[in-house]
Amino acid sequence: MDRFTATYWIETDFPLEKAINMMAGEQSTGTFVKVPGETSKVLEQFAAKVETIKVLGEVKAPSLPFSRRFGGPILQAEVTLSWPLANVGFNLSNLMATVAGNLFELAPFSGLKLLDISIPEAFRKKYTGSKFGIEGTFQLAGVQGRPIIGTIIKPSVGLDAKSTAQQVKILVEAGLDFIKDDELMGSPTYNRFEDRVKASMKVINDHALRTGIMPMYAFNVSGSVDEMLARHDYVLEQGGTCIMASLNWVGLAALEKLAEHSQLPIHGHRNGWGLFSRHPAIGISFTALSKIWRLAGIDHLHVNGLRNKFCEPDESVLKSIQALQSPLWTKSDRALPVVSSGQWASQAFDTYNAVGNTELMYLCGGGIMGHPDGMVAGVNSIKEAWQAAIEGLDAAAAQAKFPSVKKAFEFFEK
Repeated sequence: MDRFTATYWIETDFPLEKAINMMAGEQSTGTFVKVPGETSKVLEQFAAKVETIKVLGEVKAPSLPFSRRFGGPILQAEVTLSWPLANVGFNLSNLMATVAGNLFELAPFSGLKLLDISIPEAFRKKYTGSKFGIEGTFQLAGVQGRPIIGTIIKPSVGLDAKSTAQQVKILVEAGLDFIKDDELMGSPTYNRFEDRVKASMKVINDHALRTGIMPMYAFNVSGSVDEMLARHDYVLEQGGTCIMASLNWVGLAALEKLAEHSQLPIHGHRNGWGLFSRHPAIGISFTALSKIWRLAGIDHLHVNGLRNKFCEPDESVLKSIQALQSPLWTKSDRALPVVSSGQWASQAFDTYNAVGNTELMYLCGGGIMGHPDGMVAGVNSIKEAWQAAIEGLDAAAAQAKFPSVKKAFEFFEK
């Protein structure tokens, strides 16, 4: 209970147990040579332990370039290490330095990927996870029995605050639940953050007064810590109900501070994710890193989508959705999966059948904005496709029932 673990996929032609012991030493008490302070007492209390080793097989060539050769068979294995909680305390940055750190550069390894992390329940003393998560976000959005349907302001950059608000007006009047800034949109001279928030929230607040429905807009607050806190406060002051941050670039410590301060759900954008995940022989899995982001306080997390425009396979996307819908500690801390990337009406059927529930956000940029009959028809096509999927209709039956869905298939399947 007072230890945490990390599981890795590794590849090495160094003697296997020696290579794994080197991992454990590098990330706890050891260095490249025995030092006087590395006493038996220190080792007993603070050294990482090798918990399991599972040999997966042998390959003919190293997976990564610049791999130093040691002459043995190139073995692949899955290994789990553990550390005492005392090594890091309640500190996410130190935790990541321990389970990742210099491991990816160690010479004996021609491949190393962090697959998963287990966190002792003692971490709950400081890290309770998502404040809003799935249940809180659905409640704020006023959505039941279907996914939260959303889009991204497009074009990603180039619109001023007035033009952004004009798009927002069309989208909320069409019945859209959620809108977000593109991650590229910060606070440029032609569309200052405060101007965009003020103009867009006037539209949303007016809509809420007329209809009683309050759509969410995730404004991109990414910046320095002080900028993010001030931008959060401005969104809150203007009546906004969501903010967004680029997780990989604002950093863990800044994210923790923002989450501690925030009274709004934080929409976590993982742009740059391919750096960690694209090569199977190096990096960090979504399963592992998403736990850290959730501990830091993120409420929503992007997971790509089925048949997405990126390189991530469907199996990986579904695994990510399942990971976020699983509790860290309790059901209330589950994070909302944001299904996105090249999504339109077609993938609603696959997604519902594969996931088996509607506890997700379905985010369509071009799938709404690019609909041949306009944005309103784009919104209708997504909502009606999901309605059809939930009713048990297939894509053909949905097209027969809903003209906007039929037109989407005719256009996007060209």
